[in-house]
Amino acid sequence: MSELEQHEINIGFIPLLDCVAILWAEKQGYFQEQGLKVNLIREASWASLRDRLAYGFLDAAHCLSAMLPAAALGQDQLKANLQTPLVLSINQAFISLRQELCYALNLHQDVDEKTSSQKVVQALKENKRVNLAHVYKYSIHHFCLREWLALTDPDLAKNLPMLTSPPPSMVKGIAQHIFDGFCVGEPWNIQAQIEGHSFIVASSQNVIPKVADKVLAMTQEWAEQHPCTVKALVTAVQKAQADLKQRLDLSEVWDMLVDYQIIQFECSAQRHVYDFYKIKNIIRNFVGKSAEPKVDDFIWLLQQMQKWENLDLSVDDQLQIAKSCIYQQESSTV
Repeated sequence: MSELEQHEINIGFIPLLDCVAILWAEKQGYFQEQGLKVNLIREASWASLRDRLAYGFLDAAHCLSAMLPAAALGQDQLKANLQTPLVLSINQAFISLRQELCYALNLHQDVDEKTSSQKVVQALKENKRVNLAHVYKYSIHHFCLREWLALTDPDLAKNLPMLTSPPPSMVKGIAQHIFDGFCVGEPWNIQAQIEGHSFIVASSQNVIPKVADKVLAMTQEWAEQHPCTVKALVTAVQKAQADLKQRLDLSEVWDMLVDYQIIQFECSAQRHVYDFYKIKNIIRNFVGKSAEPKVDDFIWLLQQMQKWENLDLSVDDQLQIAKSCIYQQESSTV
């Protein structure tokens, strides 16, 4: 093993299922095997995580993929060079609506995305209250909500104001009628549905391409100064990803997620059976055959920013920014 430039690192995360590989790497001692002492830091919101990563309080983080090009452009309140060596999840977000709204719109749980879009857009055009929330402006969740509405009315989709809520606050927000629907990753859709607040009416994979949702991110400066540490970090998380993908018994993983207060509701093979196995299936399938970041994913994210915010970027600009979001380990090894 190459000599690590830094043995103790701080990794930030937001409580969502797709931070599981980072948590599992710590629990199983995979970081320790690589000579790393990792401090896992739970962040309150994507904004706080972004700031703490950009300013060096965090060395690496479980991060929204769209944050990287947004930070490169200076669109995200600060300009920072963030990069990723590893994808943590391909989009598996869902759109949920309050049960009372679903009943009023005659929306059933097995409805398709086009139908749910049509009924919500019609309600909005009739000036009915349908406040929608996403987790962050620069996220596939925001873009998914826009594209879902655009299935019916692209102009309304572009101009509709939306609220922002950290993922752990989604259930409380819909329970208290602060908003009427949201797009978020699991387990928050499932919790809201089990507790009787909402129904899932759309899946991101039926609305937008299968692009990277969360990535392991760090600043370019930190990555360039710590190539061996980055390699050790990636090796440990990849080992956790491989373990989670093939592991038949996920009971220890489930208990860990409960301990970290990511799963905060009763759900078992005897009760809420479908949701129980849905969560396990999601955990096993966060990434496909490869967790290597793809330039095309970041180009798509930039195109979404152009589409909804009227940014003016040439094809060459898109390619250059997309490439800058991906850490090139081979050019930084020592």
